[in-house]
Amino acid sequence: MTATRTERDSMGELQVPENALYGAQTQRAIQNFPVSGQRMPEAFVRALITVKKAAAQANMKLKVLDNDRGQAIVRACDELLALDDVMQHFPVDIFQTGSGTSTNMNANEVIARLASRYSGEEVHPNDHVNYGQSSNDVIPTTIHVSAAIALSNELIPAIEGLVSIIEVKAKSVAQFCKTGRTHLMDAMPVGMDQSLLAWASQLKQQLKNLRAVQPAIQTLAQGGTAVGTGVNAHANFATTFSDTLGELTDIGFKPADNFFALIGSQDTAVTLSGATKSLAVTLMKIANDLRWMNSGPLAGLGEIALPALQPGSSIMPGKVNPVIPEAVAMASAQVIGNDTAITVGGQSGNFELNVMLPMIASNLLSSLSLMTNSATLIGEQAIEGFTVNQDNIEAALYRNPVLVTALNPVIGYAKAAEIAKAAYKENKPVIDVAEAMTDIPRGELESLLDPKKLTTP
Repeated sequence: MTATRTERDSMGELQVPENALYGAQTQRAIQNFPVSGQRMPEAFVRALITVKKAAAQANMKLKVLDNDRGQAIVRACDELLALDDVMQHFPVDIFQTGSGTSTNMNANEVIARLASRYSGEEVHPNDHVNYGQSSNDVIPTTIHVSAAIALSNELIPAIEGLVSIIEVKAKSVAQFCKTGRTHLMDAMPVGMDQSLLAWASQLKQQLKNLRAVQPAIQTLAQGGTAVGTGVNAHANFATTFSDTLGELTDIGFKPADNFFALIGSQDTAVTLSGATKSLAVTLMKIANDLRWMNSGPLAGLGEIALPALQPGSSIMPGKVNPVIPEAVAMASAQVIGNDTAITVGGQSGNFELNVMLPMIASNLLSSLSLMTNSATLIGEQAIEGFTVNQDNIEAALYRNPVLVTALNPVIGYAKAAEIAKAAYKENKPVIDVAEAMTDIPRGELESLLDPKKLTTP
């Protein structure tokens, strides 16, 4: 039997594990929500602790929280943030009360217990740690803060790094020309660098989309308290809090112009999720292009060879699979699914409060993390190290009857189609068929049908 102690809250007494830092409200949540066994993301918990630290510092500046208790709260937050295993103190399930009150009180109880040890007097979870706050502004604020940190410090740098890798790789393969494909069928030639730079351009647009959301995700509900009116918070708390939090995180936070909007809705989280989903679509496109180009190596396109990272089969010796693009494609699919859940969650803003906050927080941070890690992996483990199979791409390139498109202005579409059909039927290079079926000299045909020239007409 685990040793316990007796804790009390407004609903009465409850037994809590003796060594647990949390109290009665957290224990009730553990008992009430045995839903998934999944805890809130660590990034969210760390952001929540940082929010509590900033709140204590702001309240001390405003002289509504005494320095002894305030400094003890700050010290408790610092101690928790320094822990590698901080999550042992935050056991509440993601699928809990929709406001995230259980997670807010979990943090209040843990911080209060530690702070009470340091201050020599009682630090109360509600009266001191939660002073001037409500779960209804703390949790929406923490969603924004945790997402803003992940976006600014992790995802955007990862995408910038991927763009850089692609652009460097494009320069290194610029001498190669390959068969373009539309509908997965042979089309006009493209430069290998053109294919890669198209990916880079897609990613740059996704960076613009993500940066466009940053001002909104760095705008905070803190100060609105229970319903948006700011009851029980100092008149200058919202501004002082945002400034203090900015100093702690090096991110420019500001209070909302309208607290009701940020407490009653999660529109900004939905917008950021949508931008992250759009990025997932781009990464899936890149992953699938790599898989097709790498396919074979004998019975597929075999245009490139991705780095061999692990055996690909438990039964077929020597088989190597495109594991990184496959992992990225699956991560992208998960992000698309996360976005659907977040969209449904965003619809659950009933009057003055959204009531799917923990699920939105979990899925949003999951999506940001999945895309951060995927961008790094596909850049460093796939794109940076692939090699070009020049013989394969040239064998297909020079036999491609679609090259005859370049003769359209000279002989017309109908005659060019006739030549293309003959080249397919006779399985001959298009230049040989064109020489036989037109009066154009061989030297002129070589110039007109030069695949490299056709990539920059």
